Amino acid sequence: MTLLSDLDAKTNGSVPELSFDDALRILELPDAEVPGLVALAHRVRLHHAGPEVEVESIISAKTGGCPEDCSFCSQSRQWPTPVRPEPFIEIPPLVEAAKRSQEAGATEFCIVLAVRGPDDRIMKQVLAAVDALHALTDMHVACSLGILTREQAHALHNAGVRRYNHNLETARSHFPKICTTHTWEERWETCELVLELGMELCCGGIFGMGETPRQRVEFAFELKDLGPREIPMNFLNPRPGTPLGDRDLVNPLDAIRTIALFRLMFPDIVLRYAGGREVTLRELQSMGLYAGINGIIIGNYLTTLGRQPSEDIAMLEDLKMPLKSLGI
Repeated sequence: MTLLSDLDAKTNGSVPELSFDDALRILELPDAEVPGLVALAHRVRLHHAGPEVEVESIISAKTGGCPEDCSFCSQSRQWPTPVRPEPFIEIPPLVEAAKRSQEAGATEFCIVLAVRGPDDRIMKQVLAAVDALHALTDMHVACSLGILTREQAHALHNAGVRRYNHNLETARSHFPKICTTHTWEERWETCELVLELGMELCCGGIFGMGETPRQRVEFAFELKDLGPREIPMNFLNPRPGTPLGDRDLVNPLDAIRTIALFRLMFPDIVLRYAGGREVTLRELQSMGLYAGINGIIIGNYLTTLGRQPSEDIAMLEDLKMPLKSLGI
């Protein structure tokens, strides 16, 4: 019996418990078996998460000048990139961006900062922005502000921040090759703090940063131990001037295998298309949705351009995948 037929037989409306070796074999499936893997992942997604797709928009509320040395990031001041530091965005244009996103179909708006973690001044600005978004839009508000103290996490929770994004980025064994100014463990601690205080945790990573298939599986099992409500699936879009600026893009079918593996391991969560999908998957972006994606960031990312929101909404309409409503 082949791996896929074995998993298919075990599934039957539920989810097979994947061993580490089975997960690794999924990433090593031959190209000819990828359509079968996609079909299996799609059935699991429909059974456990339904057909709806959650749409989110993000904004870089403070761009550039970050002191950390993440090898993939053009916002680090340690790399000679074209990105220049910009101060915290004023609240009126931030609210207008959220309103445009809402009109395009988004139900969640995420405030993202290029910082190691927020200081007191930035926290005051963020909390004021959260209040304005709640008062002037119908959007759920999320934040991605880096490493948090307990007091800061309490303040965000009390302000009504629904979801906090803090990516582990990659497997623990690979992280020291990606960043040296903070540890994987520090990121894990913030994730645990977010969960402890009752916010939803959005935690994923970037694929294509030199990790091995085994490390990709390690990362999936580490996330399983953590238990996020949402996993962003980023694929490296190499940025000029960064240490990873000359890396090749992830092979499109390898990206599909990775998405399907994560859907099989996380049957009922939001698995969200994030940065790099346009250049990595190109015309296979709809296949990624059949492989298990049920969340999507529309519009631009932090320092890279995305597709027009209307293109993504049209793709979802063509696939008969309804937008998830605000109340769900």
